[in-house]
Amino acid sequence: MIRRMLVALVLLVNLLLVNAMIAQPVWADPPKLTATPEYTEVTEAIDHLLQAKATPDQSELRPEEIEQQLGELKLQKYILESATDWAQCRNATGKTLAVYAHKGKSAAPALYYLGDGQTTDDDWNCDGIYLPTGTKVAGLPITPLTEPLALKVTSGAHFVAKANPTGDLEFNLNPAKMFKAGEGNLSIPDLTQSAIESTKPNASVED
Repeated sequence: MIRRMLVALVLLVNLLLVNAMIAQPVWADPPKLTATPEYTEVTEAIDHLLQAKATPDQSELRPEEIEQQLGELKLQKYILESATDWAQCRNATGKTLAVYAHKGKSAAPALYYLGDGQTTDDDWNCDGIYLPTGTKVAGLPITPLTEPLALKVTSGAHFVAKANPTGDLEFNLNPAKMFKAGEGNLSIPDLTQSAIESTKPNASVED
């Protein structure tokens, strides 16, 4: 009787260990985005704008510009503090979308291709999106674009790119930053939309 109980106990322990190994991804800790340089940069920018708001006569920004930038930065700060997954990008443009993404803390962002209707895998971080010359973007002062741009996505955000009725791109969130070739840490090649369209989607996506 005791021997059978011991055998049953061993089997139960083994079963729990196997289950723990299988369920490990579910129990994985969410990304600690408040410990990233991005969070430090956002909080420092907020402090700088608050100082400018307190001394408007010493700032080059108009009060409405300070308020607008503060609102955007506070939203970024909230996303970084509350996110439970890495940033995801969803493509609802009707065309293939070039995105920057990486997996792992040490990996550098690389350019991938996201098919229409697809969303990047939440195990990856969608660092931004690539816009080729000629892209029409609602809200930008210069559109169509006269040069390629990279738009930085706030880590932890759920970023959606879609086309409005006129065909211009719209986003559910403002990009954290906008880079031209030679700026930032995102490689900005000179691609055409037709070249992007002719490339088979290869981004890691949600099932």
